[in-house]
Amino acid sequence: MHVHQQLSDGAHDRAGARRTDDAWVAERWRDRGSRVLVVAGNLVQPTEGGGVRWIAPSEAPDGLRLLLGERDGRTWFAVVVPVEHAGEGWLPLRGVLTGLAESAGREAPLVLHALGLAEWLRATRFCPRCGGRLVPRASGHELACAEGHVQFPRTDPAVIMLVTDGEPGSAQERCLLGRQAVWPPGRFSTLAGFCEPGESLEDAVRREVAEETGVRVGEVTYVGNQPWPLPASLMLGFTGRAETTDITVDVDEIEDARWFTREDLRAGAEAGELVLPGGVSISRSLIEGWYGGPLPGSW
Repeated sequence: MHVHQQLSDGAHDRAGARRTDDAWVAERWRDRGSRVLVVAGNLVQPTEGGGVRWIAPSEAPDGLRLLLGERDGRTWFAVVVPVEHAGEGWLPLRGVLTGLAESAGREAPLVLHALGLAEWLRATRFCPRCGGRLVPRASGHELACAEGHVQFPRTDPAVIMLVTDGEPGSAQERCLLGRQAVWPPGRFSTLAGFCEPGESLEDAVRREVAEETGVRVGEVTYVGNQPWPLPASLMLGFTGRAETTDITVDVDEIEDARWFTREDLRAGAEAGELVLPGGVSISRSLIEGWYGGPLPGSW
């Protein structure tokens, strides 16, 4: 299993057909075995074991109820409340990602579902067609205005890619990494960008790499994907083979881009001079998959 796949392990049955069955939802809410995640704005309460705190429905505060689905013989909900409800130590999604990946409870898919919905509901207040106020329905999975226009949670496809050059597997083979100016010194990551309307994913890879670094990419191969509701993306991972190697960075997107051999990655990471993406990101999986094993250090 790639490291990023830990966040998708143990996916729940989302019970989509039950979202509008108010009687069934109410029955499951009364069940003492059901569990609820309280989301305060975009914050959740972590536990010492690396997961997040789930409570019984009878303990839940008033708020917008979201049906997440069923798993392990239980029904799982979230309740969205104002951020003022959060106590000391509550964290946003990024603060609990590593703990969720390592948690034995396989909570990550449920938490990603809950926080993704909460962020969408927070950001989507008015109908884009008529400007009317939107009201939640279908257990928080739809928003509708008085004119009957319905909005659904959006997910924006984003490509993330490791571009390589040189004889595959050789000591001279290199990968292309870049960094943003706002990052602390030493941080480098794979290139990434959003897919544009009417564009294939492979062409999005080629366009983004060319725009950010001036490198032309030919062959593009799909590797895997990772839901990334920060706030509403699906990261689609690829590898690409470079047709040119001269780098011209687009300073609006990135500050620097460089070619790294495997030895460059190892030496830089061990010395702490090269800091790579976090261990549960698909970016990390792409880099370590090409490198051939784990590398030290992470954001």
